[in-house]
Amino acid sequence: MKVLVLTGPESSGKSWLASELQTQFGGVRVDEYVRWFIEQNPRDTCLADVAHIASGQLQWEDEARARQPQLLILDTHLLSNILWSQTLFGDCPAWIEQALLARHYDLHLLLSPENVEWADDGQRCQPDLSERLAFFDATKTWLETHQKPFQVLQGDWAERRALAVHLVSLLLTA
Repeated sequence: MKVLVLTGPESSGKSWLASELQTQFGGVRVDEYVRWFIEQNPRDTCLADVAHIASGQLQWEDEARARQPQLLILDTHLLSNILWSQTLFGDCPAWIEQALLARHYDLHLLLSPENVEWADDGQRCQPDLSERLAFFDATKTWLETHQKPFQVLQGDWAERRALAVHLVSLLLTA
């Protein structure tokens, strides 16, 4: 099983690309638990919710891993929970990073917020490119610090898709 993670700031194409890659390659896709959580709890999310959200994301991921697909596509993983918690609340439960570091991921596709429009979907909160670039930089720094395999995806939608398809093809034949 190869495990692919799409990561980066909001409105950079992670969910769209996860769907495109699943259509192209099959496999199992795991969506963002936090979106479901917010839909089920229509109120302002708080620091106390972060552990529940992270646990839910892990549960969805574990259920998908148990199916042993050739390709597991994660629309996000705990790194987003960590960075959003730090961004919004200035803190994050320490166990979340420990849980993230204990798991294996074959490749992270880090999506840049540049050259694509921000879209308001009712849950997003960083319309300013500078904020999304800061989130991108924090994601990249974490991946580099922890020596996790990643490739940056930039350009327009077609360029992102083409590079992602190429990288996943290489991943599946490695």
